[in-house]
Amino acid sequence: MQYDDNVLTRTERRIFALRTLYSRAGYRSYRMRKFEDYDLYSRNKDFLLSDRVITFTDTNGRLKALKPDVTLSIVKNIEDKPSCLNRLFYDENVYRVSGSTGTFREIMQMGLECIGDAGNPVAAEVIDLAEKSLALVAEEYDYILRVSDIDMLTLLVDGMTDSGSVRSELLRLVSAKNLHGIESLCAENDIPEEKCRTLTELLKVYGTPPEVMPRVAEICRGTEAEAEVGELADVLRGLYPESGEKEGRKIVLDFSIVGDTNYYNGMAFEGYIDSIPECVLIGGRYDKLMRRMKKKSRAIGFAIYMDTLGMLGRTAGDRAIENFYDR
Repeated sequence: MQYDDNVLTRTERRIFALRTLYSRAGYRSYRMRKFEDYDLYSRNKDFLLSDRVITFTDTNGRLKALKPDVTLSIVKNIEDKPSCLNRLFYDENVYRVSGSTGTFREIMQMGLECIGDAGNPVAAEVIDLAEKSLALVAEEYDYILRVSDIDMLTLLVDGMTDSGSVRSELLRLVSAKNLHGIESLCAENDIPEEKCRTLTELLKVYGTPPEVMPRVAEICRGTEAEAEVGELADVLRGLYPESGEKEGRKIVLDFSIVGDTNYYNGMAFEGYIDSIPECVLIGGRYDKLMRRMKKKSRAIGFAIYMDTLGMLGRTAGDRAIENFYDR
């Protein structure tokens, strides 16, 4: 099927290609309102990238807000069925403060959520779709999906200190991959050298899961995070089965991905495309958010920043998206 550039914009073509990918994988489209009760966001400001939200007063006097986030709205409105699985995808606009101009922007997002019985096989499915999404939108550019495990990091850090401030600083240094800073902070707070070395050695790990998982298991053996290594390995087996191991996957383990530990747990991942100097895809497991919103289901998902993809130049990749429909 051929598309006239005057009919569909490049972004629209990406959206239609992604919608096709997700629909074929068994996901259904989810639509939502442009605004929610402001209370939803005021209670969860630390989950948002910015606490600045566009608000207005409804005709009934209630304070409303243009949605700055999609996941919060889905979690609030979807029925809580822990024994079932809701596979959803969306393309929505959110309203956030621009980091460069400090003014509000309308930002286009596309993503998917799995909510309910979202165990390790579902986590592997979502990571697989995240990688396929990157491959679809990256055109001829190279890309990489970086995967981490937040529970592994927090278990190690919690075993190092009882101080909330030291814990927060350690996680900040982990996110910056500041090994020297971690060593200095451990020395200042009399944290055993062995525990410090375990954390810094884990941060040195970078490579494909089949290559580096034996090293991860070795580093965490006998530590608070040992059981979580088994959980991570179980997810990865869904991506790299022993029989017919998939070659050419562009996934690496990188434990500097931390996220907000008040909301996220387990797997976390970020997608990058060459020539774009910032993250274009972000996702992870957010069971903690579900508990905070009084829901028992498990959940994992990701979002793609469609506006950020505009940094890619117009290339022959447009034809690859067109060909996707003809398979």
